[in-house]
Amino acid sequence: MAKGRGNKVNRAELSSTFGVSLPTIDAWVRNGCPFDQKGMGKGKPWIFDTADVAAWREQKAGDDAVGDNDADEIKLKKRKLAAETGKAELEFAKARGDVAPIRDFERAQATAFAHIRTNVMNVTQRIVVQLLGETDESVFKSKLNAELRLALEACTEADLTLSEDDDEGQDEE
Repeated sequence: MAKGRGNKVNRAELSSTFGVSLPTIDAWVRNGCPFDQKGMGKGKPWIFDTADVAAWREQKAGDDAVGDNDADEIKLKKRKLAAETGKAELEFAKARGDVAPIRDFERAQATAFAHIRTNVMNVTQRIVVQLLGETDESVFKSKLNAELRLALEACTEADLTLSEDDDEGQDEE
């Protein structure tokens, strides 16, 4: 590093030179950015050498790109252990029946929506006779609400469990 070959600047000028904010300059200093003079209150400003700061940034960028191989290996081992643990916990949860494959959930959800649609669409057939000639709006609403409630309650009682035949049909696809 060619020490002292740049311009001597204060924090604000360094910020302007490198196109960063003052808090970024403060973070650089905390991370080891070189300076010629430490600022002390209002009487003594920070002084930086732009060449030293540029060289420090280049070195830091190179170090960040290469990384610390030992630290990376430790991180990778921790991630692998966490992944293996997560996989084992998922297998255990599957064995207990606490989780299901997404395709099973999607099929059960599609079945539930089909039940809802069918029951709600059948409301008109069931209620039309009850409402013929009805002119009282409150009676009309009451009967319609009761039929809709029955339709939705019937959906909650529908069996959404997949049969063995359903599972085999999906595996062949």
